[in-house]
Amino acid sequence: MTNIIIGILMIVAGALIVIKSEVLYNAFGMITFFEEKMGAGSSRFGYKLIGLIVLLLGTLALTGLWTKIFVGIFGRFFTGFGGLHE
Repeated sequence: MTNIIIGILMIVAGALIVIKSEVLYNAFGMITFFEEKMGAGSSRFGYKLIGLIVLLLGTLALTGLWTKIFVGIFGRFFTGFGGLHE
């Protein structure tokens, strides 16, 4: 049940970040990483990319695939914990 609530909240937050990237840019300013690596004006793209990542993670949390993907990628680093390999 908590996965569903967290997933929906993340999806809504990610969508709002993508839709309102101009508002975020005006409120918080440029992201220097994107400006340095991709050129002038790419902070808006950075905000949209962050929003898409949050939206994707929210979708994974909502569907319950987050745990399986996390264990599949990072499971070998946590072999000492018995609860991760279900």
